[in-house]
Amino acid sequence: MAVPVWSVDPRTGKQREQVADEATTAEIDAAVRAAAAAAPALADRSVRALLLRTAADLLEEAGPQVLEAADAETALGPGRLTGELARTTFQLRAFADIVDEGAFLDVVIDHADPAAKPAPRPDLRRYKIPLGVVAVYSASNFPLAFSVPGGDTASALAAGCPVVVKAHPDHPATSELCASVLRRAAVRVGLPADVVAVVHGFQAGIDLIKHPLVSAAGFTGSVRGGRALFDAAAARPRPIPFHGELGSLNPVVITEAAAGERAEQIGAGLAGSMTLGVGQFCVKPGLVLAPAGAAGDRLLKAVTAAVSDSDAGVLLDVRMRDAFVAGVEARAALPGVEAPVTPGSGGEHTVSAGYLTVPADRLAAEGPHDLLLEECFGPVTVVARYEDRAQITAVLERLPGNLTATVHIGEEEAGQEDGPATALLAELTPLAGRLLVNGWPTGVAVAPAQHHGGPYPATTSTSTSVGGTAIERWLRPVAYQDTPVALLPAELRDENPLHLPRRFDGRLEI
Repeated sequence: MAVPVWSVDPRTGKQREQVADEATTAEIDAAVRAAAAAAPALADRSVRALLLRTAADLLEEAGPQVLEAADAETALGPGRLTGELARTTFQLRAFADIVDEGAFLDVVIDHADPAAKPAPRPDLRRYKIPLGVVAVYSASNFPLAFSVPGGDTASALAAGCPVVVKAHPDHPATSELCASVLRRAAVRVGLPADVVAVVHGFQAGIDLIKHPLVSAAGFTGSVRGGRALFDAAAARPRPIPFHGELGSLNPVVITEAAAGERAEQIGAGLAGSMTLGVGQFCVKPGLVLAPAGAAGDRLLKAVTAAVSDSDAGVLLDVRMRDAFVAGVEARAALPGVEAPVTPGSGGEHTVSAGYLTVPADRLAAEGPHDLLLEECFGPVTVVARYEDRAQITAVLERLPGNLTATVHIGEEEAGQEDGPATALLAELTPLAGRLLVNGWPTGVAVAPAQHHGGPYPATTSTSTSVGGTAIERWLRPVAYQDTPVALLPAELRDENPLHLPRRFDGRLEI
């Protein structure tokens, strides 16, 4: 019997419409096999680039319908979603440019050298090829940029990999609409529509990761869900790469000098960052180390004022709302924890922002306060007040991996090459994939130098899901040895007919 998939309005908790049925095992098999059959059509880089640009154009044309559906299902608001749509189309076009450039193929040619040391060297030529069908698991909190038309899909298509997306249950109508746009884009440029497909259902996600024709997977979501899929990917007869973004506390350290110089500015900035999008960002600052004393008191006064002025908000679904309310209640009940602004239920369907404080020494050793070192999804942060530098180190040593780590420093500290700020950055570096100085982590620019990943549980691999190098997750190198020219791929021929950047006998050619 078919299991219906409903679109739900989080503002009311009421069902909006039935969007689809959950995919059966047979339907998953058909979708993956169709995607695999479509893979050869993606071999032409120029067609892939055209697909990505056409998808961006069609997504913009469908913008009003996409934004209406996304807001109805997520309550994220037209302003936030308009920005997300712009980010999504920018990503698609950015990956089209990367495909055109061709540097991602990492072409290296080393001619045979009988005089090479320590032994004669054969002719070797290497480049990167697509892995195959990629399973993409959509995020709840980004119905566009990290979902069906998002960075995982864009980078996989750019690499030459067909995609089967497991839609998130919080925005199935948006997912179906975006999938139809991508499939229309494929047909418009002469590709099979099946280079992109979308499926629904919890069991569908499990069946997808286990399918023998799925060659890699990308996931954005919870530690529990992501770890289960990671383990399933590793347990296959043929394990596959799994890039999962699971959870991040995103610690912030505020030095005494910084608090003394600009307590009010930092306090207002913290409040704005932790409440942005009702605290539903993977890079929300969830733990802040702030100094005890007068400067720290001024900082918290500013946080209190700003957070108290924030409006109640709607989380993505009732399950997340209930988890948030239960999570903050459990944290607030711990010994020594205070709530200058109490977070929790703001109404039947809303939550109110708040923050908790705790002496930093409570976090320096294993115990019940370890709960404060776990991500709590929603508009809350924990401010741990430290007495000295040693307490900062003691807390940092106990933190798991993170997407980001931030330090706020004073003006004099910023100019000292070997001062305390340098030492603090050295302590934070092993904890995160992106380090920020005097800023806030909410906001992940789509740029070539970006890295959105980090030590586990931030991500399950060393790769990034944002920026140009996200394409590397879906590629593998292959080397040709002593291969006749007639049998070489065009990418590896001396005359360079495709005009690719490459390393040729040790020299970089651009």
